[in-house]
Amino acid sequence: MQLTDVWFLVIAVLWTGYFFLEGFDFGVGVLSGTLARDRAERRVLINTIGPVWDGNEVWLIAAGGATFAAFPEWYASLFSGFYLPLVAVLVCLIVRGLAFEYRAKRPGERWQRNWERAVFWCSLAVAFLWGVTFANLVRGVPLDSAHEFTGGLGDLLSPYALLGGVVAVVTFTFHGATFTALKTVGDIRTRARRAAGWLGLAAGGLGGGFLLWTQADGGNARSLAALALAGVALLAALAATARGREGYAFAFSGLLVVAGAATLFLALYPDVMPSSPAPEWSLTVDNAASAPYTLRIMTWCAALATPLVLVYQGWTYWVFRQRIGTRHLAPPAHAAHPAHGAEEADGAGTGTGHGETAHGRRAPAAVEGGEPREEGPAGSATARGPRVPS
Repeated sequence: MQLTDVWFLVIAVLWTGYFFLEGFDFGVGVLSGTLARDRAERRVLINTIGPVWDGNEVWLIAAGGATFAAFPEWYASLFSGFYLPLVAVLVCLIVRGLAFEYRAKRPGERWQRNWERAVFWCSLAVAFLWGVTFANLVRGVPLDSAHEFTGGLGDLLSPYALLGGVVAVVTFTFHGATFTALKTVGDIRTRARRAAGWLGLAAGGLGGGFLLWTQADGGNARSLAALALAGVALLAALAATARGREGYAFAFSGLLVVAGAATLFLALYPDVMPSSPAPEWSLTVDNAASAPYTLRIMTWCAALATPLVLVYQGWTYWVFRQRIGTRHLAPPAHAAHPAHGAEEADGAGTGTGHGETAHGRRAPAAVEGGEPREEGPAGSATARGPRVPS
């Protein structure tokens, strides 16, 4: 295996890891506007991803950086041809991050509700745009003999690409529903499990049609095996959801995302960006790659850095592994300062996107810097672990 093939595999793994982790992240964002019934439940949903959402986006940075360094021709053609969709992705990710951090900085109902809407719409938009982008990569785009994109925005909105966007939204939301059922307690957990069943059926119908279309258009034996694995994973996730085995359901929904992404990359290889006018003008792992020396240096750097990143991120998920529910929410930070004139429409408090949950059984004894400080033991009814800091 050549280093060009190795780095195609590395980039495929990075994008797949991003979709696995940020997929449930986006799914929870979508569910915050559909599954949650009030402000308290929206807080619970956002708290499930509060400690990890920004760490998940590291995989996007790594995938983009690896593409730039290993396949500069691919990076250049991709970001010039897909300029508008990728700028939209960037803007939505920025607004989404601001929403997590800023929604609790003021107690006003309108302020918080607007930021919560931003979480929903940006999560939905980014999932859709990633689906459209990768569907176009597999299907092919107008490239000339110099590997320059010659099409327009309309060329990126084919029925196949739009279906890819819808499939990404539904599949990520299904993945997010299994994660929500795994991470919450109470009524929201029950409704998340019920929603996962319906979303799984929708993902099976739409995603199955999309992947079969991909296979018929340019698949091979390897992509067919990945497609079959995706089907098995979906059935297993649905069965685990029906039995209330939420850990298995989340694992299998993640395997569905991984197998679906693998199907696309295996159907794409050895191309990295097919040319729809003429296949001989396509970008491949050979004509888009950097010099061998660059790839060797990158390989050593990746071998040293990747295990550290995986260990650190795994530790983060372990620390914040406990379930949460509305009864674990911290009282509003502004409740300790009634003279400030704080208001709250539905009784739900505020907090930051990085762990506003109070897992103590007793009320906070003090407020520091506008955030509640908890006391007491961890209050998760179904899992033990360190407290989520206030």
